[in-house]
Amino acid sequence: MTRRLVTGHDANGASVIMSEGESPWGASFSSIPGFAVSMLWATDGAGISATDVFPDSGAPPESWVPGPGGSRLLIATFPPDSVMASDAFDGVAAHREQMEKIPGLAEAFEADNPGMHKTATLDYGVVLSGSIVLELDNGQSRELKANDVVVQRATRHAWRNPGNSPAIVLFVLMGSSYQS
Repeated sequence: MTRRLVTGHDANGASVIMSEGESPWGASFSSIPGFAVSMLWATDGAGISATDVFPDSGAPPESWVPGPGGSRLLIATFPPDSVMASDAFDGVAAHREQMEKIPGLAEAFEADNPGMHKTATLDYGVVLSGSIVLELDNGQSRELKANDVVVQRATRHAWRNPGNSPAIVLFVLMGSSYQS
């Protein structure tokens, strides 16, 4: 799991560690073995203030996709595509579990083209380990490896892992009103 430190200020204005540990919000999926996502931070609205922080207890934000001015910091582990190609894979169960565990993002997935989705966000994706393929429209695709970065500008896309080991990607999603 990823260790998360959150800084802030004490009563005298000195910088301090406010919290340290694992993110309180994460999901693994029994219907998609090896797929996991963790929301490390979320904001709703612009700026940094005492009221614009992700609480370490209570309910997570209603959506894993931020609205305009909001942000989400996520780490996703993508299993090899062979998991979804298995005869044991149940797409209906996977969809149901995603709707329950990653609301807002799950609704963006296309029913007739598994994995393809589009959100009104500007996303930075950093491959932390493994390799993964970014698929775009018209058959365009690119393989990204550890330390590669993608700037995803509200475009329709999917993540594919044709390899034999998981790929781990850090995403920063910033809410926008942009629609193509």
